[in-house]
Amino acid sequence: MLLEVRHVTQYHYDASVRESVMELWMQPQKSGSQRLVSFELEVEPPAQLFSYADAFGNAVYHFDVPQPHERLTIVARSAVETAGQPDLPEALDRGEWDRLKSDFVRGECFDFLRPHGYAVETPALRAFIERHQIDELRHFDPLTAVRKLMGVIYDAFDYETGVTTADSPIDHALEEGRGVCQDFSHIMIAICRGWEIPARYVSGYLFTNRTEGDRSDPDATHAWIEVFLPSLRWVGLDPTNNVVTGERHVAVAVGRDYADVPPSQGVYKGEAESQLAVGVSVRRARTAIAEPEFMRMAQPTFNGGRRRASSAALIDQQRQQQQQQQQ
Repeated sequence: MLLEVRHVTQYHYDASVRESVMELWMQPQKSGSQRLVSFELEVEPPAQLFSYADAFGNAVYHFDVPQPHERLTIVARSAVETAGQPDLPEALDRGEWDRLKSDFVRGECFDFLRPHGYAVETPALRAFIERHQIDELRHFDPLTAVRKLMGVIYDAFDYETGVTTADSPIDHALEEGRGVCQDFSHIMIAICRGWEIPARYVSGYLFTNRTEGDRSDPDATHAWIEVFLPSLRWVGLDPTNNVVTGERHVAVAVGRDYADVPPSQGVYKGEAESQLAVGVSVRRARTAIAEPEFMRMAQPTFNGGRRRASSAALIDQQRQQQQQQQQ
């Protein structure tokens, strides 16, 4: 499937700021299941772009706008050909649990076996595990167990934006019984790691199809998880929609949790309040759409939260990017 992704991020300031420095995790991955056909970034005011690969192999772009400005606009355009992952077997043998304990897996996946950031076990998570008898799933082979776990999370939570924020601990979603894909992914990652199954957070996009039962917001970024099973390598699972990832998923970056791979983060200098508007569109590739039309279709809205920055203040992307991560 050939997909076109447009991701527009606009920061508006109520007074001129002197400088902005940003990092971006927006370039789709190049892998066996997806081919990056094209990727381009536009920044206004204009800035020279630099890039590097982070510790997890993600493409990260960064730039500095050193002159005064009252608005910062970032437009990322991608064309990606996706194939999805090969059909999975119905089950694996229970010896897979022993293979997960090998020195190879523990060394290769060290970062994705430990609790980290938002993906940690809490008393609320332990109560959730006990209430739904989740640890009983370990009687199955690992592949069957994680599939059933995905179904439990899907059934246990309603998808609703605005209940949690991008920096909410998993307890918020656990207490409310509602949340977005970021919350469901962190919960599932924490449980899998507790089972000693390596699990990582995947940030990306989804070509939403309501006829397939998708709950995700079509005008937002998306997130899911990947688990490492020695017999299959990395397997993508989308607990928001209770599906194995396929050709409608576009992976951008992987990390231990959301904090490793926010779409953008940075700092600015100046005494100003900021507002954020975001528009995301994922569609089958076709004739390019003019930018004003795209912005109307994506219907970006300003983040309700306003924040006054001191000189060289950190833009709290884990909070402001919630508009972007209302998955």
